[in-house]
Amino acid sequence: MTDTLHPRYIAPLIREALSDTPVVCLLGPRQSGKTTLAKSLDPGRAYLTFDDSSLLSNARNDPTGFVRSLPERVTLDEVQRIPELLPVLKATVDEVRKPGRFILTGSANLLLLAGVQESLAGRVEIIYLHPLSEQEKRHSKFSLLQAMLDGSVKPAIKATPKPLAGIADVIVQGGYPEPNARSGARALKWHKQYVNSLLQRDVADIATIRDVTEVGRLLELLALRTASLLNTSSLATEVGIRRETAEKYLTILEHLFLVRSLPAWHNNKAKRLIKTPKIHIVDTGLACALSGLNANDWNSYSKDFGPMLESFAVQQLICQAGWVDRDLKFSHYRDKDQVEVDLVIEQGRKVWGVEVKKSSSLHSSDGAGLARLASQAGSNWQGGMLLYGGNNCYALSAAENCFVVPLERLWG
Repeated sequence: MTDTLHPRYIAPLIREALSDTPVVCLLGPRQSGKTTLAKSLDPGRAYLTFDDSSLLSNARNDPTGFVRSLPERVTLDEVQRIPELLPVLKATVDEVRKPGRFILTGSANLLLLAGVQESLAGRVEIIYLHPLSEQEKRHSKFSLLQAMLDGSVKPAIKATPKPLAGIADVIVQGGYPEPNARSGARALKWHKQYVNSLLQRDVADIATIRDVTEVGRLLELLALRTASLLNTSSLATEVGIRRETAEKYLTILEHLFLVRSLPAWHNNKAKRLIKTPKIHIVDTGLACALSGLNANDWNSYSKDFGPMLESFAVQQLICQAGWVDRDLKFSHYRDKDQVEVDLVIEQGRKVWGVEVKKSSSLHSSDGAGLARLASQAGSNWQGGMLLYGGNNCYALSAAENCFVVPLERLWG
């Protein structure tokens, strides 16, 4: 294990990268466990954080002298706070190219920041750390994503079909390690303070913003609209800002790993596909705190838990890709007939589809999206899953090699 509670299944890939790459960069949202993981990988390695204002000032005043004074093996934490250091690290690595010299961690996506890609190209391996997946929280060795790619999902019919219990609690809890050690009001308070801290500190590291409260209002609105098609003009109108400003704020939230823009799947032969991306809040615990959803709302007719469930399932499968196959591509499918598939997964030319339903009972029309995607993918189609709130796993006749799968299989 790489922290006191949970394994991080990405750890072996980081160790492998350190064995042959001069710089390994661990990126992910603040408080997702990057520092704990980095320290556990090499206990003898020096550790410096740019959250220390005096250290940050020294590095900014003399980046070359700072880098030359560093120990042979060092972790530099929160490196997005000083991007001007990266060209100096590049020059140092070019002089002495030893594997595993630097671990960099960042709470902003450095690859999206201007000028950084050129500094890092060819000298660094980027690895993304998400908040804890449910698979990691439960210490499960089973990966549903791996089973789907392997074609090893098999029917399992139980004597008494019944709704699954506890799904809402899992979604509301989310994946950040700290609130997972709390419950109820204490976890809610942590999430609220987390957002405030990000707005007051981390936003300023990557952009010049006149009013960070507008970014906060946009994030709250996105929590309410998670798993919906992105409509930037509508978001801008509701927040009371210009469309261009809304686009800038969306980019900032993506840079900080708070939201994910899921692109639309495309096929050159298909003319009727919607090209608009979907927007997802990355962590559903945070999204529930911002939108006011709690586990008791699961069966409420006045509050729709379905989009939050979709964002949760998407995040779990993308997390698992980190240790199953980091080259997988993710998108969503929607056409002009309003037929959709929540998640499209591509491995080279191979295509899979995943639909997510809150209900514990299904209708014949529920496989329509997978059937349409299968017809569009043609010979590249490999199969798919319809994740649902029931407890039986069985074949879905709507499309080839598709199964209805209980949501709890996402974690074991």
